[in-house]
Amino acid sequence: MDCLFCKIINGEIPSYTVYEDDIVKIFLDINPLSNGDSLIVTKKHFTNIADIDLKTLTHIQEVAKKLYPKYRERLNCQGLTLVQNNDYGQEIKHYHLHMTPRYNDDGIEMISKSEKNKLETIYDKLK
Repeated sequence: MDCLFCKIINGEIPSYTVYEDDIVKIFLDINPLSNGDSLIVTKKHFTNIADIDLKTLTHIQEVAKKLYPKYRERLNCQGLTLVQNNDYGQEIKHYHLHMTPRYNDDGIEMISKSEKNKLETIYDKLK
């Protein structure tokens, strides 16, 4: 398989690994949005949320929760943003969760610049 993350997991490409267990590997993002920006990557190749099992998905969240205090303490960040893309916006088609430490005045904007639909319209489509 020609997957960048699989190559990192298999040791074919070096990484700055900050945590590893039997299910996931966490390493620093080489294109960080902030200091300490990391990726939680599954060792087993899953493409996106549609094909990952719930046990692995739960484990990823448990690891993120476990590491959050360490990031706050050692990086002096004020918070942590967790983001996971599926298909559109997913540059590497291997399931991963972004852990982005947030700092006061870090300049990261998570506000959509696109035209807003009325809440009622969206609600009607989703209910």
